[in-house]
Amino acid sequence: MRQTLKKGLFITVEGIEGAGKTTNLNFIRSILEEGGEEVLMTREPGGTPMAEEVRELLLRPREETVSSTAELLLMFAARAQHLEQKIRPAIDRGVHVLSDRFTDATYAYQGGGRGLSWEMIHDLEKMVQADFKPDLTLLLRIDPEAGMARARKRGALDRFEQEKLEFYFRVQEGYMKRVAEDPGRFLVVDAQKSLEDVQATIAQELAAKLVS
Repeated sequence: MRQTLKKGLFITVEGIEGAGKTTNLNFIRSILEEGGEEVLMTREPGGTPMAEEVRELLLRPREETVSSTAELLLMFAARAQHLEQKIRPAIDRGVHVLSDRFTDATYAYQGGGRGLSWEMIHDLEKMVQADFKPDLTLLLRIDPEAGMARARKRGALDRFEQEKLEFYFRVQEGYMKRVAEDPGRFLVVDAQKSLEDVQATIAQELAAKLVS
């Protein structure tokens, strides 16, 4: 009798700049790999050669004012490529996929931050993803002032990182609206606690997800 291949988990890590996404993505990867699991790490926008080119377009500072609608459409164009070429094939092979941001970031940044229609984003989400969504989303919540202070220490700021602080408060509100809409999928962690506390919480939730 042929054994059915178990699908991989799709886990996303969200949060504003300076929340510690990279550190905690690497922590999750280490837990999974120590358990003998195959893991693919990726990011949005980006993840494939074409999607990375779109990422460069989106993040590069420029004098031209970027249309919020154009920004939104580019996000989903990159996502469509990313899903088809990288995320879905890996999950179907039984590989766990960890992504630095996904569609929740679009709701938060383009919906909350830019003020675009939630309904318009939802329509594009259905077009590109159908019913596909993460199995678990870790939202690292940090005060925007603290997050941006961390981000500025990393060096030159990209186009989004150059936004005013008020933009990031709106983004944070957008993220919390997403949590309210789908609370069972999210784990909200106070990213201003010690790294040990943050990662203990993540490890506990991940263990529960892997045995469910």
